[in-house]
Amino acid sequence: MLAAAGSGHTAGSLGLVEILTALYGEILTDKDLFMLSNGHVAPVQYATLAEFGKIPKGELATLRKFGSKLQGHPERVAMPELIQTTSGPLGEGIGQAAGMALAIQKREEQYKRFVYVVVGDGEMQEGNVWESLMFGAKYKLGNLILIIDRNEIQISGSTEEVMPLENLQAKCESFGWHVAEIDGNNMESFIGAVGTAKIVTDRPTAILAHTVPGKGVSDIEGDYKWHGKAPSKEEATKWKAKV
Repeated sequence: MLAAAGSGHTAGSLGLVEILTALYGEILTDKDLFMLSNGHVAPVQYATLAEFGKIPKGELATLRKFGSKLQGHPERVAMPELIQTTSGPLGEGIGQAAGMALAIQKREEQYKRFVYVVVGDGEMQEGNVWESLMFGAKYKLGNLILIIDRNEIQISGSTEEVMPLENLQAKCESFGWHVAEIDGNNMESFIGAVGTAKIVTDRPTAILAHTVPGKGVSDIEGDYKWHGKAPSKEEATKWKAKV
């Protein structure tokens, strides 16, 4: 997809394969809501939707093309039945998800419907993220499950060099959230953390998921330069043969 488009975000998309597979294949119900706040990793969402028969696989080749439903960031208007919110500007997803979770709570459906939101760790450098964390704790949004993609890279380098996030578990806990720290590339660990989150009813949960950017392609694993870079067609062919 990325090679055909000639642009896009490779490392983060590959790092989230296990989490998105678990969400669409095991966790999400028809009533649940899911948002990809770090929308630049949309290729992993589109690929997962295609694998589970939600969109035609042939449509994947239209990524980022003019008029395509599969834009560089998920667009709700293009696929309202599959995409809950248009994303792009970083830092907004948790606030949107918290608002939806509160609306569900007000309708007394709190534990019949869960709201899941994936954010990038670089996104956690945004100030409005922390306002949203305070909001979630204040309203005891036990139906809100935040998944932090802790891959430790962003477009210009390591997160800890650009703007240190340090101990995110302690920070989220200090804001009143239940936190589970896991290997985000281990589906069993992720599914288990979600199961625990669903029975923590007095506060929202943050799953701090340590992932490997570029997971599965040894040539680029952990390399921040592939945050917003697409492979050439030759690289894509070579890597596909290795996987």
